[in-house]
Order: sequence, then structure tokens, then C-alpha cells
Amino acid sequence: MYPQIHPQIPPQIPPKDLNLSPKIREECAVFGIYGVDDAAAVTALGLHALQHRGQEACGIASFDGDKFHNERHLGLVGDSFTGSDPSTRLPGHAAIGHNRYSTAGETLLRNTQPLFADIPGGGLALAHNGHLTNAFLLREQLVHDGAIFQSTSDTEVVLHLVSRSRRTTFIDRFIDALRQVDGGFAFVGLTNKKLIGARDRLGIRPLVIGKKGGAYILASETCALDMIDAELVRELEPGEVVVITKDGIEFIRAFPKIPPRPCVFEFVYFARPDSIVGGQSVYEVRKRMGERLAAECPADVDMVIPVPDSGVPAALGFAQAAGLPFELGIIRNHYVGRTFIQPTQAIRDIGVRLKHSANRNLIKGKKVLLVDDSIVRGTTSKKIVRMIRAAGAAEVHFRSASPPIRHPDFYGVDMPSTDKLLAANYDLEAMTELLGADSLGFLSIDGLYAALGGLTRNADYPQFSDHCFTGDYPTSLVDNDRKNCGENPQMSFLVDVA
Repeated sequence: MYPQIHPQIPPQIPPKDLNLSPKIREECAVFGIYGVDDAAAVTALGLHALQHRGQEACGIASFDGDKFHNERHLGLVGDSFTGSDPSTRLPGHAAIGHNRYSTAGETLLRNTQPLFADIPGGGLALAHNGHLTNAFLLREQLVHDGAIFQSTSDTEVVLHLVSRSRRTTFIDRFIDALRQVDGGFAFVGLTNKKLIGARDRLGIRPLVIGKKGGAYILASETCALDMIDAELVRELEPGEVVVITKDGIEFIRAFPKIPPRPCVFEFVYFARPDSIVGGQSVYEVRKRMGERLAAECPADVDMVIPVPDSGVPAALGFAQAAGLPFELGIIRNHYVGRTFIQPTQAIRDIGVRLKHSANRNLIKGKKVLLVDDSIVRGTTSKKIVRMIRAAGAAEVHFRSASPPIRHPDFYGVDMPSTDKLLAANYDLEAMTELLGADSLGFLSIDGLYAALGGLTRNADYPQFSDHCFTGDYPTSLVDNDRKNCGENPQMSFLVDVA
């Protein structure tokens, strides 16, 4: 008799996205803990710390020694798992959680994770950060063989692969499934006996291991460990699987070791500044990006202004390196909800001012330099330049603390297609004119690597996955290649990734 799952999924209305910031959207976050009585409550705290990685939906699954419990919501963690103790609704000594920001497609409760399935040997709850680049091909094959899918998430493909594997033990079946997928991923899974974690063979997506007392924790970032006062054990190595049970922790190498290619955007944008990634402080790396930017793209200005919040560390580094005042010339409104209704065109035209306001008294008559972490479509950057000019700035210069983004992402990042990427379609002069800036500058790829610990990019095998800047994709792109060849015109059906 398999353990029964008791879902608690209240009906909800999907939140309306303002889409005020057509920047890169965050990915997703995963969290898991084994060995505490209030595992769901601790998981909710961990998801709070990882909220920046996904704001569309969240969920927690727990196991109480007899039954699985799963609760999923659209919206923020604080709106979903506050009030009564989550552990009263989701009891158990082990739990996993997920924050979701789909990179495409609709916000649907059926795609909210963790996903759960009864498989041979017991139940499996699974949460995933990343994207499988051959998921659609695998899905086609599974459906042809009789599989019935309940979501449009690529995560469900792995559940089917685990269930259908002919290997003997659960871990062997799980690894068998991982060896059939490609792309970037970090999984946390919960069975009736184990908490498991897995990272793709190149380490594109992050996963760290922590410990608090006798409990082990898995999380996307170290800031989640800080939230619950846990210590960092280490990062899970690329291609490694970790298995946590009542008997302790075990590490299994699922893939042969190869030079890793972690996603460089963890440093540029995704990770919280107080997190440690690859042994480095994200905050310090971003400051160094600003310092390098000041050396490569100087400007004769009166002050340096960050585009909040992600541009702050780089702007501070730029200002310090250039000997310029660092000023908060843009004030961000942190209370703009995602459910804000735009009833008229006049309200919609307010646009960026709902989130950002110019500090007029500071800016008027001054030559200012704006620093942001990156420029994607350029839509928000253009609005901010216009807002600063309207506030009376004499000159407005713009700098990006990362290289020009010329290529889309296929590993779980909401990066638009090439035809919508500003730098893929215009040269520097045209981009400057489109943004309405007096000058525009980007950090070079060499400057980016220098900021990442004094590295020099190895053209034959880069130390990071920097494909958005260089077009150097570290894995095969099976589904995308088939789509471009017209082999899978229905690929849009599989749109929701972790």
C-alpha cells in the first residue's frame, strides 16, 4: 500500500503581472530539509529567503512517516504560508518547497510545484529549478508509450522517467532518469524514506547543502541557510546526487567529472547579494563589476545613481573607483503589488513610475550616470532615462554592469527571443539613441571574468556558462533545434519550466 497524498489546494485567481519591468525574470528556487519536527515551517522560512527567485507560485510537500501532504498556491510565500503554523497543515520531519517563476506560458496551479506521484516503491514529491532542453522530445516519446501528463511542466517528465525505469533501487531509477535529460537543473525530491538532491553535470543551476543540529538542508542559495541559522556544508558538485536519510548523508556521483560551467547570471543578477556562490560573495563580485565598468566606460558626470535594487552594488563600485558621489537618485516603491489593476490607458501610461520615482531635488541640473545590472529589451531603461530627464537632469548617461545580451537562454531563465533583445539588433550608437541617453556603455566579457576573481576567459572551455553574452551554449539544445527545423511545431504545449 503506497502512502496516500493529502493535497490542500485552495481555489485561487492567478495574479496579474504588471510587466512594468521587462528585464530578466528570476528563475525558481528549491528548498528541502530532513530531520526536524516542524519541517514545513522551516521550509516556509527558507522559501521566504528565496522569494527573489520566483514570485508567481509556491508550494510545500511534507512526509509525516505515514502520509505525504502537499499544499500549493499562486502568489507569494508570505501570502500563502503565514498565519497558522504550516506544520499543522503539513506535518512531518521532512519537507521540500518551491518558488516558481515560469519562463513562459500561463500561471497555472497545476504547474505549481512540488509535483507528486505514486511510483513503484512509494510516493515521490519533486521540485526543480532549471530547464530540460530535451523535455519536449522525451514527453513526445512518453505520451506515445501511453504516459498521461497532468501538467505542462518539464519537471513531470522526470517523474515519468523515474517511474518507468527498470533499475532496482529508487536511487538507481532516479539517476537513470537524470541520465536521459539534458540542460540545466537542480532537483530536490522527497520520498517516504529520503530527501534527495541533484545537480546537472555542468553545475549550471546551483544547489547548496547546509546543516542545523542533526538536520540537513538543501537550498538554491546560502541566504536560505542564513534565514534559519544553519551552517553551510558545501555546494553540491556538478553531476552529483545527495541522499539524506535517518542514517545520515551519502553522496553519489551520477555523472563523470567534467569542467563545470555554472551560470554567470547568478553573479550578475539572480542571486541575492548576501549569498555565497562558488565560494565568492555575490555582493563583492558585483562591486568589482562596477569597478571594472568605471575603468572601461568612464564618464564626466556629477554623480552615480543605481537603478534599484539590482544595480546598487555595481553602482557603488563604480562610484568608489571613479571618485564620484554615490547618490540615491531613484527611489523605489517596494509596495507595488503584483495584483495592481490597470483600469485605464492613462494609468497604464504611468508605467515605470509605479515602481521608480526620481529624486528631483538631487538630480535637477546635474550630469548623472545610471548603473544597472544588465539591459535586456531596453524598455525599462528607456523609461528610466526619460524619467531622469523629466526630473531636470542636464545629462543622462547609462552603464550596464554586464556585457551586451545578444542570445536567449534555454536553462530556466526568462530571456526573450533574439528578435527582442536590444543588443542583438542594434549597434551601440543606435542603442544609445533608442534609450535617449547621452552615452551608453557595457562591461566587457573580459571585464566580467576579471571581476569573477581575476579570471581570464578560456575560449576553448569557459569557466562559466556565459551563453547569453557569447552564444556559447554548454549543452545540446534538442527541443530548440527541432523547433527551428519545423520538427515539433506543437512545442509551445510544453511551455512551463521550473
